[in-house]
Amino acid sequence: MTSTPLDFSGKVALVTGAAAGMGLATAKAFSRAGAAVILADYREAEVSKAAADIVAEGRRAIAICSDVSDETQVANMINRVVANFGKLDIAFNNAGVMAQLAPTAESSSKEWDRVIGVNLRGVWACMKYELAQMQKQGSGVIVNNASVGALTGNPGIPSYIASKHGVIGLTRTAALEYIEHGVRVNAVNPGLIDTEIGRAVVEGDENAYKAIERGVPIGRAGRPEEIASVVLWLCSDGASYVVGQSLTVDGGMTVG
Repeated sequence: MTSTPLDFSGKVALVTGAAAGMGLATAKAFSRAGAAVILADYREAEVSKAAADIVAEGRRAIAICSDVSDETQVANMINRVVANFGKLDIAFNNAGVMAQLAPTAESSSKEWDRVIGVNLRGVWACMKYELAQMQKQGSGVIVNNASVGALTGNPGIPSYIASKHGVIGLTRTAALEYIEHGVRVNAVNPGLIDTEIGRAVVEGDENAYKAIERGVPIGRAGRPEEIASVVLWLCSDGASYVVGQSLTVDGGMTVG
């Protein structure tokens, strides 16, 4: 029987930042499509529960507590994946943090180090070890979670915007380096998505959040599951000719 493009049976998928939001939605989607899933997050209790919920549905999943800003922890994470499953077919590098609101001249080096450490250095560290394993296998797919913030500026969150611009550059470069080894690398640019990090932009101000929602042409925030569906497509055989791209999923925010 011919497999459908979104059948991930026999595949092993790693999702970082998987305790909630887009990461959790994507991990669940991969699981339901037949993949064995590794959920990684620095929040141990939350990610362990998320993995246990998937296992309770009769699917294969494990949780790994890992801080992607720590290269040693990332290396150990990939080693555990391979030790448990023998390979790594797919990685969604989703872990990220929002910057504290402050204009460029008032932002601190500590805050820059925190945001860049997770959002950019963390993606690089994950890719470093994922790519090494995938190159060894001769196959694999990586999707990095960037942002519509990678396409423009946004006053008050300079470190976040810089980190996401960097993710796109890193994605394009790695895509060119590793496609000859059978590894595809792409990115997704979510717009306003109803997640903790999405609401962090307005620091809990629900009225401000609603105002941003009204400014989205489609008239609402996106759902984490809507990003998950795009990530799964990018990782599928249906996207086999898509290399080094950043696919924007934003309800029309960046069209005008």
